[in-house]
Amino acid sequence: MKKISFCIPCYRSEQTLTGVIDEIMTTMESMKDRYVYEIILVNDCSPDGTFNVIRSLTEKYDNITGVDLAKNFGQHAALMAGFHYVTGDILVCLDDDGQTPANEVGKLLDKLEEGEDVVYARYEHKKHSMFRNFGSSINEQMTRFLLGKPKELYVSSYFAARRFIVDEMLRYDKSYPYVIGLVLRSTKKIANVDVNHREREVGHSGYTLGKLLGLWMNGFTAFSVKPLRIATYTGMTCAFFGFLYGIYTIIKKLVMQDMVAVGFSALMSGIMFLGGMILFMLGLLGEYIGRMYIGMNNAPQYVVREVLGTDEKK
Repeated sequence: MKKISFCIPCYRSEQTLTGVIDEIMTTMESMKDRYVYEIILVNDCSPDGTFNVIRSLTEKYDNITGVDLAKNFGQHAALMAGFHYVTGDILVCLDDDGQTPANEVGKLLDKLEEGEDVVYARYEHKKHSMFRNFGSSINEQMTRFLLGKPKELYVSSYFAARRFIVDEMLRYDKSYPYVIGLVLRSTKKIANVDVNHREREVGHSGYTLGKLLGLWMNGFTAFSVKPLRIATYTGMTCAFFGFLYGIYTIIKKLVMQDMVAVGFSALMSGIMFLGGMILFMLGLLGEYIGRMYIGMNNAPQYVVREVLGTDEKK
């Protein structure tokens, strides 16, 4: 009998987490002849009473482990923290707000049994806010261009993966983890299944503009050198056209002796454009170097303050 490990990063879910756990338990009860399961709840330093709820759940159920992080490290770091406590044959990640339907986990597991290594839930109609949907769209384009994600593949926070994928992800011990990038570099056998996406009943998304930008930057710099190549090609293109324009100006001056010099506005526009491009490329290069520096200083992915659950997990 296979063991399923549910890993849930938790932030501001004091009012929704119990409902998610109840739904998981009800669903898994209907599949008890096929699977046993455990639940790992990672509190990403939530400012409300989320960890108190986790504490009560670990006291009530012996198959739930609670992990309390010392500060807010972000969703992907919280997932990586939870992966270290996973003991099952199959990992299932979902959200703590009830929008990802735990009662449809059977669809992911069935697809996984067909031979896939990772299965992502796909939503026909997402119930996120317009801001969150915009962020997801940008993330979709970024993973496709920078990380080589197939166009037809939809990635989401609700997915199931085989044990060896978890082990491969755990090999990454650097700062700034990006779970989607870790999955895409581990296997090509990734599939989708359609599930419903629910309206948020309580609260709002924990992703702010700053957190979304940080997440995109992880994808830009942690798992791809394409931004550096784009910067190189852009610089070469600007230099090439600048060279051509210089030759054009010399020839025109020789042919037209009374040619008026380039105007101040045009000159300043050119300087501003090239100066902006140079600063952008330097900033991009600095981002890579800065992350290398932080990695060399062994900055942690996360710091665990407390673990609740079985003695083995402690």
